[in-house]
Amino acid sequence: MGCILKGGGGLYSRVTVGAVLLAAGSASRMGHRPKCLLELGGVPLIRRQLIALSGAGVDEVVVVLGHYADRIEEVVKEFPVTLVRNPDPDAGQISSLRLGLQSLSQKLDAVLVALADQPLIHSQDINDLIGAYKKRPAGTQVVQPTVDGLPGNPVMFSNEVREQILAGDARIGCRQWQAANPEQVHPWSSSNSRYRTDVDTPEDIEALAARTGHRLKWPADFLSVV
Repeated sequence: MGCILKGGGGLYSRVTVGAVLLAAGSASRMGHRPKCLLELGGVPLIRRQLIALSGAGVDEVVVVLGHYADRIEEVVKEFPVTLVRNPDPDAGQISSLRLGLQSLSQKLDAVLVALADQPLIHSQDINDLIGAYKKRPAGTQVVQPTVDGLPGNPVMFSNEVREQILAGDARIGCRQWQAANPEQVHPWSSSNSRYRTDVDTPEDIEALAARTGHRLKWPADFLSVV
């Protein structure tokens, strides 16, 4: 992201991007095993996400932990990221999102919110999203990738939207803000199914393998429920 991107007949200046990577959930539907520690090619999914964000030149990353925080931190501690713990992760994803947004520095142009259980996202996907944000229609502040009309992730929005979310009610997150301000949301249409691919259940793991040939595996010590 250090270079100027060309597109749409013009030049687009560099955008300073902060990312919030959400990894605080209990993964109850996955047998209470942290989904982000599933491995693809021997690499935990959360590390793959951090590598993708780094490869896209994202300037700053906050990882929000909650359940299984000690175990996840061991996997990511050497990355130059800010680790924060949600003291009440069962309060829901919005509480983790808001904690992550609060933990980013103020000198950002835009924020990207990513999920730690998307196994196929790589740096080009992040770059494409940043490019779509730069070229978003005038008057819009949120870029939501959509695949076949269905919303995907990550989502990217302006620092102004971050400030509005944090200034609002504690029950307001990105999705609620979008619902209240649909005219400021750009549904960016993409054919990239990676934006819609995540894993919530053992059945999702099997479906991913059947559809793509990519087999996710648990670390050896996670073969039984932790």
